[in-house]
Amino acid sequence: LFRSIHEGGHAIAALLTLGSVDRLQIFADASGVTYTRGGLSILISSAGYLASSAFGAVLLVLCSRGSSAKAVLTVTAALILVLTAAFAGGPFSWGTGIALSVGLVWIAIAASPRWAHFFLSFLAIQCCLNAFYDLRTLFLISATTDMHSDAANMEQVTMIPAVIWALIWIVISLMALIAGLRRYAEGVQIDSMNAPVRRARTNAKG
Repeated sequence: LFRSIHEGGHAIAALLTLGSVDRLQIFADASGVTYTRGGLSILISSAGYLASSAFGAVLLVLCSRGSSAKAVLTVTAALILVLTAAFAGGPFSWGTGIALSVGLVWIAIAASPRWAHFFLSFLAIQCCLNAFYDLRTLFLISATTDMHSDAANMEQVTMIPAVIWALIWIVISLMALIAGLRRYAEGVQIDSMNAPVRRARTNAKG
């Protein structure tokens, strides 16, 4: 899921900056690549990691209320399916996108609200942590090698060292994770405060 959102972020940024997308590919080693034409390179290169971090943080906010978990899983499945249908290239990319979409829909239908909420919470935190872990790897790669990466693309466009871009994205990712966790905790606290009131009213009617 993380890699699909990462590459989808590149694709959407290209379209929003009046570029085009040839295809995106997901590989068995969990890496991926998106081929674009035109658009604003500085936004397209930044969009992958930032989209992943933002997606995880948004999921945390949305799943702070357990009642919306199944709807969020369904919308996430639809997003993955649209990205796959519009941009995926290669059988593995198609298979991964379809399998993710079907799996998320199945959980939304078959799981109890409690388990759907648990799974969505896990998914949200995993997206944020994967983004942070990949950024840590990107920082090490940028600091020690000349390997091609999103940060290396940014260095070519802006002349700012790739390692600096990796640090900037790490800071933004941490800020998104902290903000999402804070909103999640606030939502859980509100639910726990409201639950006894609802039970008291139900008992009174009975």
